[in-house]
Amino acid sequence: MVVLQLQFLSVLFLASIMGEAQHVMQDAALMNYIDRRILSLENRLDKCNQDILDYVEEFRDFSQMVLSRLAGLNNYETEVKSEVENLLTRVERAQRDIDYFGSVTDSNTCVEVGEDLVKQQLLEAEEEKRKLKLVLNASCDHMLAGVKSLKVVKKTGDKHGSWTKDPGKKHTKIYLLNSSVNNVIFEFTNIMTFMESNHTLKARKITLPFPWEGTGHVIYQGFLFYHRHGSLNEIIKFNIQKRNIADQMVLPGAGRIPAYQLSPSTKIDLAIDEQGLWAIHSEPETGGNIVVTKINHVTMSVEHTWDTSCSSKDAEAAFMACNTLYVVYNFPSGGTSRIQCVYDVLGAVNAYEIPALHFPKRQGSHSTVHYDPKEKQLLAWGDGSQIIYKLHTTQKV
Repeated sequence: MVVLQLQFLSVLFLASIMGEAQHVMQDAALMNYIDRRILSLENRLDKCNQDILDYVEEFRDFSQMVLSRLAGLNNYETEVKSEVENLLTRVERAQRDIDYFGSVTDSNTCVEVGEDLVKQQLLEAEEEKRKLKLVLNASCDHMLAGVKSLKVVKKTGDKHGSWTKDPGKKHTKIYLLNSSVNNVIFEFTNIMTFMESNHTLKARKITLPFPWEGTGHVIYQGFLFYHRHGSLNEIIKFNIQKRNIADQMVLPGAGRIPAYQLSPSTKIDLAIDEQGLWAIHSEPETGGNIVVTKINHVTMSVEHTWDTSCSSKDAEAAFMACNTLYVVYNFPSGGTSRIQCVYDVLGAVNAYEIPALHFPKRQGSHSTVHYDPKEKQLLAWGDGSQIIYKLHTTQKV
């Protein structure tokens, strides 16, 4: 009996052990399944995070592309607006030419031209010339007869640049504008300070809101006038003391080709003479010949434009003096600079009777030649040197 009881207990014990083992195996399988599911969820979360990062990067690239396209559209809008304004100007000129040729054709069909009509036309031409002189306040009566001497004031800066001063009576400050693209001006108290060896330590540094393009900038009555870099033909008027933009304008027709073949970085060359502010540039419609525009520096508007007979080919610079354009030519490899094209906007100078005027004692090239109406001299930038040329003048014929 006892044996039977022991056997029965053994069977129960074994059954209990086997049941416990089965439960353990089931729990292990369940834990293994849970671990695999958690690992799968972690992998999916990692993939989701990576996808989010990829989407964020793609969205950032897309945003940058959209912003770039919008900036391009703004530039394109500015260029289109400028081209439309230029086209309107050209249409107006063409209409004037058509009217003129129409009047010439009509007059040629006449059998006889009355003396009264001829007198009337002469009177009208004289009246137009008189009005133009009043607009220019033309009190100049001298013309350039030669370049007497040179003085190298300093050698500092890049190959291309400009140095200038305000031609007003009370202004003695010198301004250095280094390079053909920059936005920093150095202002010196006077030329003696500028000539010192470590000149930048004593210079007032002026930072422009927009960089300039080329070397054709001038300072007049406390304002810097310059061609804005990145624009086709926008001219900025910058107040030097207040350090802000006072005004701006678009110069129709300019900016598409260099003003001078040998100075390709300068598309618009601004100039000052006894009559104020001028712009010198070239246009494809004139066959590359130089165009002169008188600008009202107060209202920043065009007063008059002249298509000259001076070619921009082999030209390196030009300047205005007493209502007259003087174009400086050179050789592409450099050499002796010479003035061999002159254009007086009032017709008071016969350009064909003026011999070529050579710059003395110097071989090289100029990136800038500006006229100083106060001192009657030229401030030039030649291969990194700042040069003063003294002038010899004579009465206009």
